[in-house]
Amino acid sequence: MLPIRDDTPSRTFPLVTFLLVLANGLVWLWEVSLGGGAALNHFYYQFGFVPGVLTGGYKAPSWAIAPYFLTILTSMFIHGSWGHILGNMLFLWIFGNNIEDHLGHSKYLLFYLAGGVVAALVQLLSGPTSQVPTIGASGAIAAVMGAYFFLYPKAKIQTLVFFIFITIVRLPAWIFLGIWFLMQLFEGTFGAAQGVAVWAHVGGFLFGVVIAWISSRRGRTRTEYEI
Repeated sequence: MLPIRDDTPSRTFPLVTFLLVLANGLVWLWEVSLGGGAALNHFYYQFGFVPGVLTGGYKAPSWAIAPYFLTILTSMFIHGSWGHILGNMLFLWIFGNNIEDHLGHSKYLLFYLAGGVVAALVQLLSGPTSQVPTIGASGAIAAVMGAYFFLYPKAKIQTLVFFIFITIVRLPAWIFLGIWFLMQLFEGTFGAAQGVAVWAHVGGFLFGVVIAWISSRRGRTRTEYEI
């Protein structure tokens, strides 16, 4: 399933979401300019997050940034392929604008970065000795999706579905995001997704749900949509 758009109105321009998409795009163009091979691998180990380094089971390369925990942040802006970045930015743009609208620009940025950090730490717990760089914005974006799941469950998501035929359907957000979350749990539990940090997705999503719940309890108006 691939989201195309939602029907949730936004009161303000999603400036932070726009700048995050722009920043990710610029870093991706930098990666493309490296031309692949050793130079790109060097870049991944310099700015990607390697769990084994943080837990002490693996020595960081001499060129890695210091202090090393900063790679948790820098890794959020690195992607491994065109499909990786385009998919992530699509999800961020569709779901991020409303969460930014709900939280406000500054709190949304802090929420996004915190979601990425929590996602990375959950991934670390699932593989503390891993020597493979963890890259991508999907953990932070999963936090955005978790918040959307809680705040706008009845919003309609226009969805491109690939089954026997390719078709477009309108799904309530709780169904679309619920299916997505269950798929992450399934893939993480049964190892169906090789090379994908699915536990980062799970951790980020749950973090987003919790923060949205806390936000709503502090007097924020929860937007409701009729099915």
